[in-house]
Amino acid sequence: MLNQLFSTQTLSTQTSSSLFTLTVAPAKVIRGSGVLEIAAAEIARLGSRPLIVVGKRTLATVSNHLQAILENPGLQIVQVSYGVDCCETSLKSLTKAAKDHKADVVIGIGGGKAMDTAKLVADQLQLPVITIPTSAATCAAWTALSNVYSETGAFLYDVALTHCPDLLILDYKLIQTAPPSTLVAGIGDAIAKWYEASVSSGHLQQTLIIAAVQQARVLRDILLQKSTAALQEPGSEVWQEVVDANVLLAGVIGGLGGAQCRTVAAHAVHNGLTHIAKHGSIHGEKVAYGILVQLRLEEMIPGNQLAAASRQQLLKFYAEIGLPQKLGDLGLGDITLSELQTAAEIALAPNSDIHRLPFKVALEQLMAAMVSTTAPTDYKDTTSRVLTRGISDEVEE
Repeated sequence: MLNQLFSTQTLSTQTSSSLFTLTVAPAKVIRGSGVLEIAAAEIARLGSRPLIVVGKRTLATVSNHLQAILENPGLQIVQVSYGVDCCETSLKSLTKAAKDHKADVVIGIGGGKAMDTAKLVADQLQLPVITIPTSAATCAAWTALSNVYSETGAFLYDVALTHCPDLLILDYKLIQTAPPSTLVAGIGDAIAKWYEASVSSGHLQQTLIIAAVQQARVLRDILLQKSTAALQEPGSEVWQEVVDANVLLAGVIGGLGGAQCRTVAAHAVHNGLTHIAKHGSIHGEKVAYGILVQLRLEEMIPGNQLAAASRQQLLKFYAEIGLPQKLGDLGLGDITLSELQTAAEIALAPNSDIHRLPFKVALEQLMAAMVSTTAPTDYKDTTSRVLTRGISDEVEE
């Protein structure tokens, strides 16, 4: 059995004028192949009356991997489904369930939505939280952040939590039960860290932000170099390295660098798309497409040729591993001009992360970028030409 335990304390930096706290990492991470078999003892140290937040389909798929936890006589467990999303209705219901059970710890089992729901319920009740991811599609098992959606899957807002999970259990055998498409989506979500952190924070001089940006560069390089082999060899050492990159290293970057390093235009585009795509594609797929939109904006507005080269590099990488390159790849090939405008308007909302770009973006420019993600680097048309020709090629009135 391969397993590794390590713990990291939350860091804080005090200045003469204020106390600035960073939620960097879970208090303890257990990772390895088959580590769920030894995890029950660690769980019992945090509580004896767990509320398990899990999706119904997830539990049916992975229950045989969870027997050491579910059948532990020292744990009085209640299992509750989070429903279709981390939404206000689910949060209210789960909070009541935790109180009724007199839960002393919350355990999230599943993908990003289960993680976000469990973390937020635990945070509201001031209970410890344990995250057990069943896929490598996001870094939600690591972070002190929850995203809240509507019941139809539209992004509403995010919540900064008081601390990262008290325990993260990353079992490679469990992760391997997930469809390969979830690992692909996780690669898209994780690689965004470089393209977003570098443009928002690459010029800053604070020590930890410099560290976060450089970690994002390392993360990008790992994924560019190892993703193809990982997808070809599920369960292998290189596959485990990519899983670690998606779930663990990606979470470190936002923890060290803070919100400014975490999300910029790629995630803003994702948020806008959730209002028209609903549950048609998963988080990392929309974020991956959003990276191309961000790079296209960098090409079109300040004329950044490095962004143009980066976009072409990513298009080849996306084609190789199966990430979406354009709206049609997200199931939005028949998007209307009105829907496109709605998504762009939400992405440009006053509190949107897109405003961390070092230049202003107009609605027409964002709409143009959204329909020209696969344009060649010598694409010289102006924004107005893209709007009159490019959008009509991609969308229907």
